[in-house]
Amino acid sequence: MRLDDSDRRLLRQLVAAPDASTADLAARAGLTEPTCWRRLERLRGAGILRGQRAVINWRALGYQVEVSLRITLDKTDPRAFDEFIARARLVPEVLEIQTFLGRVDLRLNLIARDMAHYRKVYRDRILTLPHIADLEALMHLSEIKSEESLPL
Repeated sequence: MRLDDSDRRLLRQLVAAPDASTADLAARAGLTEPTCWRRLERLRGAGILRGQRAVINWRALGYQVEVSLRITLDKTDPRAFDEFIARARLVPEVLEIQTFLGRVDLRLNLIARDMAHYRKVYRDRILTLPHIADLEALMHLSEIKSEESLPL
């Protein structure tokens, strides 16, 4: 699907104010409300807009530790990826799972209330995941930039 200037304006406004009403988005993007609604539906239908979500400040909820785990799997078993991912999805503290090409196969991003909680999650839930050949933990210190929007 090719985006025109109106689509890009609408997407920029949606990123800036994801909780805005269709009428407000239309006004911000310089569109009529029916045109705005049709464009949003077309963007959803094309898979460009996959949904809207809340961004939660986990630290405000008491989760003070964030760790990125880089994992290399023992790929001698052809089911290694599927079995690992299926089990990792069940760990509630795991917020994100990504797969890679290269030396590292996966990255898990997880949160914990404190170091004691992290140690328990790491020992009881992470180290028991199947097919781990190598694991490196990277402690998250600060977030410099986190953008999900494209330069539209």
